[in-house]
Amino acid sequence: MDHIEFRDKVKDMKVLIIGLGKSGKAAAAALTELGASVSIQDASQPEKIDQDFLMKMRELGVTEYLGCLPEDMTAFDMLVLSPGVSPEKDFVRTAEESGAEIIGELELAYRLTPAKFVAITGTNGKTTTTTLVGEIFKAAGRKTSVVGNIGEPVVTEAIKAGEDNWMVTEVSSFQLETTRFFRPCVSAILNLTPDHLNRHHTMEAYGNAKARIAVNQSEDEFLVVNYDDKQALALAQQSRATVIPFSRREKLDCGAFVDDTAIIVKDLDGTEYFICDTSDLRIIGDHNVENALAAAAIAYFAGIEPNVITEAVKKFPGVEHRIEFSGKYKGVEYFNDSKGTNVDAAVIAIKALRDNIILIAGGDGKAQDFTDLARHLKGAVTALVLLGRDAPQIEEAARKEGFTDIYYCADMEECVRKASELAREGDKVLLSPACASWDMYDNFEQRGRHFKKCVKELLDDGIK
Repeated sequence: MDHIEFRDKVKDMKVLIIGLGKSGKAAAAALTELGASVSIQDASQPEKIDQDFLMKMRELGVTEYLGCLPEDMTAFDMLVLSPGVSPEKDFVRTAEESGAEIIGELELAYRLTPAKFVAITGTNGKTTTTTLVGEIFKAAGRKTSVVGNIGEPVVTEAIKAGEDNWMVTEVSSFQLETTRFFRPCVSAILNLTPDHLNRHHTMEAYGNAKARIAVNQSEDEFLVVNYDDKQALALAQQSRATVIPFSRREKLDCGAFVDDTAIIVKDLDGTEYFICDTSDLRIIGDHNVENALAAAAIAYFAGIEPNVITEAVKKFPGVEHRIEFSGKYKGVEYFNDSKGTNVDAAVIAIKALRDNIILIAGGDGKAQDFTDLARHLKGAVTALVLLGRDAPQIEEAARKEGFTDIYYCADMEECVRKASELAREGDKVLLSPACASWDMYDNFEQRGRHFKKCVKELLDDGIK
């Protein structure tokens, strides 16, 4: 079904939007604009919902179920689930068994647009890689929207995009769970480490959700995948796409790799293109070398000239909340890595800063095992400052590994003050929680900005 056919069909559909976060509100706005019979649902009471949005929906005659569910879940042709809503919910299954199609905002956006998609997933590095790919595409003069987990919801941009637009899209396992026909021109799986097991239950299920990014691709489309991550590489077997590997450790016959310190892209015919030296990157850490490799491969196999890739990669400063330098006070540097929402991301940040680290961690642990984080503390982290619901689990793992310099704090202000008291000149204070933020904040961005506000207040007090 092409986008024109779907737009016509949706006018006769009864659609229930479940969850009124950014993506849910965007889906509701798009579908009402197209003339669908739209209902909206959220677990929150009406006063907790964006009032401007609600007013607009009411003016359009949208039916609302706020703080409750529809009595008859069999009354809908389609459910559009927000990423935070599991398809395993009983009420979702009831609707599906009655014949309703269950999709998410990503799939909806794909069906509504003629635009081309680049889609990037992985446990870590998605935001940095997606942002960098977006910068490369813009430098190449392409009409580019950077969407998904980053920036605007996909459907907001997709509904107004034309055939010559590119949707550079960061996609999560939650978004991919509810895809059916989604088919990017170039997809990428950056890595695969334990995360979201409270939702997916097993690593196999989590990996299979990620693999959906490429299941509909054909042989003349491309799947960029991390050659050094064997679990991620194995997922490529589920796709018919031409596999383009990238590697920080090995020279490859095709793809993107590091040769000594040179970042190289090698075409399918074996032609090599020098992109830049790893020392030219402004983003720090081995993980960011991998992100640059992935971005270079994505851009090249999407048809962008190597010289354009080179210039964009060398200029790229990184993204907010990912090992973001946030200030220096009394010889101590402060780094915001609030996007480090799982163990592997926090370990990556620790490795990037190497040593003399005072680590602020804790939050919603998402049923993770913190053993690997604990094993990376010794020799790198001098003190561990904990907050949030699952802080005791991190403490338990740390003590099992013999790490005992641990402090509990009630909130971010106290964490920053305690870290400042513990720090000595030359130390680095790193917020890399290894946890989601939902026990204390709406999202990791809010948490990161609060950390930066606390650091700024520390700096301002030092000036007085």
